[in-house]
Parts: sequence; C-alpha cells; structure tokens
Amino acid sequence: MVKRQNSRYSNGNGNAYHKQPVELPPRGPVESLIYWRDVKKSGIVFGSGLTILIAMSLFSLISVFSYVSLLVLFGTVSFRIYKNVLQAVQKTSEGHPFKEYLDFDLTLSQEKVQQLTTVAVAHANALLSELRRLFLVEDLVDSIKFGVVLYCLTYVGAIFNGMTCVIIAFVALFTLPKVYENNKQSIDAYLELVRSKILEITEKVKAAVPLGKKAESDKEK
Repeated sequence: MVKRQNSRYSNGNGNAYHKQPVELPPRGPVESLIYWRDVKKSGIVFGSGLTILIAMSLFSLISVFSYVSLLVLFGTVSFRIYKNVLQAVQKTSEGHPFKEYLDFDLTLSQEKVQQLTTVAVAHANALLSELRRLFLVEDLVDSIKFGVVLYCLTYVGAIFNGMTCVIIAFVALFTLPKVYENNKQSIDAYLELVRSKILEITEKVKAAVPLGKKAESDKEK
C-alpha cells in the first residue's frame, strides 16, 4: 500500500500540525505490469508475450501453441524429476513441487462471469450504437472524421499486416504508459495544444458546413 508523506500545515493560530498520511488505492495487477512496478515480473511478461507474438507472425498458430506447450511441459517434467531425485538423495518429503499451483482454484464464480458478461454487453452495445451513428451520418463532421480515420487505416493495412499491428500495440502497451508517467507535464502540454488545434479546425468545418450546424442543433433539442 502506497502512502503519501506527512506534511506540516498551519491551523490558523500559528501552530503547525502534521496531516495524517492518506492511503492511495492499490494498483491492479495489469497496471502494475505495464507501469513496470516490478521490473522482473514486467520483463518476464513482456519478453514472453513479445516472443510468442513474433513466433505467431512467422509460424502458424497451431505450431506456436504446440511448441510452446511442449517447451512448458518439458520444463515442468524436468523440474519434477529433479525435485524427486533431490528428495530421494536428501531423504526428505517436501511433496509435490507444484502443489501450490495444483491447489489454486481456477474456477470462475457465477458472479464474476455475470459481471464480465455485463461489461462485455455494455461495450458491445455502445460500439454498435456509435458505428450506426457514424455510418448513417447522424453528424456529418463526425462521419467525415471517421472516414479520414478509415482512409488512414487503409495505408496502415498496406504497410503492416494484422499480427504486426498487434505486436506494435503490445510493445506500445508496455512502453507508452511509462514514458507518459515520466514526462507527464510536457506531454500534457503538447496534447492540449493538439486538442485545441483539432477543436479549432472542427469548429471551422462546422461553420462552413450547414449540415453540421443542423445536426448540432438537433442534438441540443
């Protein structure tokens, strides 16, 4: 649990007092990984994931799954045999080396499944509603911006295949959050500048296109 440091404050009478430390909410496991809170764990996950993705881009999914499974099975069998031999030589009874993981409960509770299903359905409905709004031109400016994005994606698809995009997204997931955290102020300044320019251009387009004004007025109503 992360705590903020104590600070000295004045109570208005010239007397100083210490503010009680405020506990910050714990970070989730995924957030801890992508922000490299534990370098060893993040490095293992990043290296393993990147290796599997690169292998999937070079070989078929079945081949990658088979070879990775064989590698894991070879490692666990070798470790089990090593521990059995070590226990026999030292005449100890430590038990199964993977007992902790064998006893781990992997079953999904009904509440968890319902929660995940509810979240998935909500996101799917929101996505379908947004796509309907864009393709049926509820707002002309938004549909034009969506068309520009789709046009840019055609160039991305011509340069990269789907697996390459997944690899780039995976690398970005483990690099961009940490870069942003370390350079938050300067990046926020540039993002605010870009956002203001985009809003300025959008307002000019809406002012020049009558349909944009009409759609905006319909939304307000």
